[in-house]
Order: sequence, then structure tokens, then C-alpha cells
Amino acid sequence: MAGLVRGSLIALMVVTAWSCGGGGGSTPDPTAGTAQWSIPRGNVVDGGPGKDGIPSIDTPNFQAAAGITQVDDNMLVIGVRYDGETRAYPHDILNWHEIVNDGNAASPFVVSFCPLTGSAVAWQSNPMSGDPTFGVSGLLFESNLILYDRETDSHWSQMLEASVEGLRIGERPPGIQVIETTMATWREMYPASLVMTRDTGYSRDYDLTPYPQYTTNTDLLFSVSNLDSRLHPKERVIGITTRTENKAYQIASFGPTVTAINDHVGGQPVVVVGDSNTNIAAIFSRELSDGTILDFSPLNDQLPAVMQDSEGNVWDVFGEAISGPRTGTRLAKTNSYTAYWFAWAVFHDDTSLHFN
Repeated sequence: MAGLVRGSLIALMVVTAWSCGGGGGSTPDPTAGTAQWSIPRGNVVDGGPGKDGIPSIDTPNFQAAAGITQVDDNMLVIGVRYDGETRAYPHDILNWHEIVNDGNAASPFVVSFCPLTGSAVAWQSNPMSGDPTFGVSGLLFESNLILYDRETDSHWSQMLEASVEGLRIGERPPGIQVIETTMATWREMYPASLVMTRDTGYSRDYDLTPYPQYTTNTDLLFSVSNLDSRLHPKERVIGITTRTENKAYQIASFGPTVTAINDHVGGQPVVVVGDSNTNIAAIFSRELSDGTILDFSPLNDQLPAVMQDSEGNVWDVFGEAISGPRTGTRLAKTNSYTAYWFAWAVFHDDTSLHFN
């Protein structure tokens, strides 16, 4: 059954890419030439649609969240706050495009979402590059999106957040904090924020997912090198990776109200804040630039505020103090993001689970 589903999906996406202006879709060959990869090249596979067969969005259009009506209230969106603006990108659009190149010439950035691994990350693009944008390479590593940059054609692993082949191999771009939640919650928190619209320049049925049943069943469309059976493969977790320890927290286990967990991971003091009702989860450093280590407690029914500390500061979902003596301070981003359990575990082995 998994093979049949995989074949049908690839056929659907290839037909869609060709018939709707999705690019030439040339078939990539991960073993061609003498390219050196920093990841096992045998685990880099052709995903089907080909290079640019899944077209990135390079000129996104936006509308104020309060006026968005096409996005279902329960649809997940990817939220970022960057260069003074707060924006969101709905999953129903990114299921079909996977990459959004955004920002301006002075501060470009890229948002990527891999539907196969359920992972969303954002990072700063290089403003000194002749072309700072990224595209979908058509290749996968451990079922996860591999991007390519249009300046050097180097390949980038989304979940490793690094270039894994090409002139920029080993480069790690500065990360941007991502917050995922439902459209209804995002609209409640940031009604004046910008939400990417379906005016993408492509003809897609954004009401229809190209991955039916995939988010809930146990099937994978592409094999991975190891499966950790401690959780359902598609359980959504937020994980953090450090040099000495990896840890994951099931989003469904946070409970229907905000939970704030003061934790240490790899010796790093962190706060994990989450709410299964709104699908919000984030991990920040508890150590400030002046060396202060804060302890946090949850706040409920005060979105976008989600926690407070013993100094009297109130912090929002992006880890910014919005009231109190440290107003305007931002907690440091950690190496963390949300993904399906199977993907997090295969990329970050020996991961411990907070909720058992």
C-alpha cells in the first residue's frame, strides 16, 4: 500500500508541476560527477518531481491576518518575526511549494516547510549574494527536503540547517525563530500581521492536500535509515539539539493550557513553552546576555503572552519581553524546531523524551 500511495503521489505532483507552470523539473542525480557530500550520499534520493518541479514562491503576496478568509481556522501556519515585521505562511500553500523567499535586498530570508517530515525552519539569506534565493532541489535526505541556493547551486539539508554539498558546504546560516500555531490562534494574537495569500502566481488547488492521510497514518513515502518506535511516526514533537544531548517534547502532551518547563539540555538552561490546544511550542535559552538565568511560569488566556518570570517580566510566544523591567529583551534562539517524530529521531539519534 505504501508503494502504491508513493507512486500515485509522485505521479500527481509531476503532472501538476508540468501542467501548472511548475518549472522544467529536470531529474537530479545525487551521484553525478565528483561532488562531495557531508552526509551519506547513498541516503540522498530523487524525490520524483525533479529540480524546481515543486516551485518555490519568490514573490509572496500578503494580506492582514484579520482579513484572511481562505485559510481554515484549524490550518497550521508558520509564523516569523524578522526585521521588525511579523508574518505567517499557511501550511496549505507550503504543501505545494515548500520554500518561500522573502524579505528585501538588505535582509532576505527563506522559510521552508517539508510536508514529508513536518518540519518548518527559517534562516537568513546572504544579502551579499548575487541571488540570495533558494529552490527545491528535487532531492531528499532521510525523507527530508534538500534545498539548493541559486547563487552557487550548493545543496542544503533543511533539518540539518546547513549546506551539505557544493561551494558552500559546511555553511550554517543564521536561524530565525519559527512559531507554528493554528490560523485562528495566529489571527487572535496578531490581527494586523501579514499572512501569505494564495495569490502565488501558480494554479494549485490549495484546498486539496497532495499528501492525503499522510499526516496521520504510519506510512512513509520514502524509507529512512532508522525508525524509532517509541512514538507514532507522525507524532509532532518539538526537539532541541546540543553538542552533547538531544531532547524532544510531544506537543500533544503539553495539555490544553500553557505549560512552561524550566529545563537543562546539554548543560544549557532552557525554557520549553507549549500548549496542545493551540499547537504552540517553542524552546528558548533561559540565560540572558548579562548572565542572568531566569525561571518561568506559564500565563494562560493572555495570548500572545505565554509566560512570566520572577522579575516581573511578561514574555510572548517569540520569546520577547512585552512588559516589565526587561521590555524589549529577546530570549536567545536555541537549535530547536517542530517535526514529525520519525524525522526528528533519525536526524538526532539518542534523543530523550520529556513526556513518557
